[in-house]
Amino acid sequence: MSKASHDQVYLRELNLSLVLRLIHTQSPLSRAQIAITTGLNKSTVSSLVDELLGFNLIHETGVNSMGTGRPATLLEINPQAGCIIGVELGVDFVSVAVTDFLGNILWRRKEDADPSEDQEKMINQTLTIVRDGMTIGKNRNSRIFGLGLAIPGTVDIEHGVLIFAPNLHWRNVQFGRIYSKKTRLKVFVENDANAAAVAEHLFGTARRCRDFLFVFAGVGIGGGLFLNGKLYRGKNGYAGEIGHSPIMAEPAQTVCHCGNRGCWETYANQYSILQRVLARLEVKRTSIIPKLTAEQNSPLTIPLIKQAADLGDVEAIDSLVEAGHAMGQGFAGLINVFNPDKIILGGPLSITGKYLLPAIKETIARHALPEIEQQAEVLLSPFEADASLIGAIAIVADDVLSNPTHYERR
Repeated sequence: MSKASHDQVYLRELNLSLVLRLIHTQSPLSRAQIAITTGLNKSTVSSLVDELLGFNLIHETGVNSMGTGRPATLLEINPQAGCIIGVELGVDFVSVAVTDFLGNILWRRKEDADPSEDQEKMINQTLTIVRDGMTIGKNRNSRIFGLGLAIPGTVDIEHGVLIFAPNLHWRNVQFGRIYSKKTRLKVFVENDANAAAVAEHLFGTARRCRDFLFVFAGVGIGGGLFLNGKLYRGKNGYAGEIGHSPIMAEPAQTVCHCGNRGCWETYANQYSILQRVLARLEVKRTSIIPKLTAEQNSPLTIPLIKQAADLGDVEAIDSLVEAGHAMGQGFAGLINVFNPDKIILGGPLSITGKYLLPAIKETIARHALPEIEQQAEVLLSPFEADASLIGAIAIVADDVLSNPTHYERR
């Protein structure tokens, strides 16, 4: 292929992606509206739309008879264009979902897992669930666009390798190679917080936002940074390890799973909340938590602490508020550095958001520069604990939006 021909093909791919993303973000749209928004001429837009219709990635959904002139046919993303399989590997669980092209969940399964056991056992456990998900997709007579994996650690996305997961104690795991070989699917591997940020951008509260931060709070704390409309990865793709930013300097502080002391996540993750509650119970403070754990035959968990807080338990509420203040210190620093439009909290701890968020905002107001803090909206993710699972779906959907010709229906 000549250079001119290659450039023409590349430009065509860029324009197809431009139109497909616009429809994804702002549908329903007419061809004329697409031409006005993109600056492309009407004949080019018509040709691009016809190609996307041929790929079955979009469909015609009706007409707009408003205004003068001929009614315009409207276009939307086709949710039935194909299925996506998403996997979230947590510290003590694996969660798998099958969705349509718009991220609507069609099937899901979550199982407990023990990463302290054999690593291969957890991988095989995940593969068994993924294969069940693939069967769901095939039974719907639907193509499967790909498999996304969201993992709590630094990731080499080009080669699909988990470099290091502090809370799993795993290093250099070839997830991309393993899962593509076993499933014959196109596999995408991403850090869980980065994946959640992509989900927020494609499906959530940041669909039209160019500068936002996603904070994933659970066993650890990670960050997805969307700057100038793109996910910021840093030099080697490891940007966003915000939980390991030191906020305390005293040598006697708790050791983080990464091996350092004073890490932000040590004071604001789910373990810190459990420890706060246990410390209160040890000094015999009045609480309904022991009664709930006995009645439910359950260990102390974040959902149980939330249940107690919802029933008005002071110790549960105060423990969550303390964690919120610790979170707020980190949020304030992020706001000062990045000046985001939004900062979004998601992940397992976000289910307690109504207790965390006021304390987070109060601490931000004390520690962030007023001129910057006033511009940043602090929100809870609509996906709550499923943020990274939907993120695993989103990283596949994002590739379809970026490279539509790679998914031409044959």
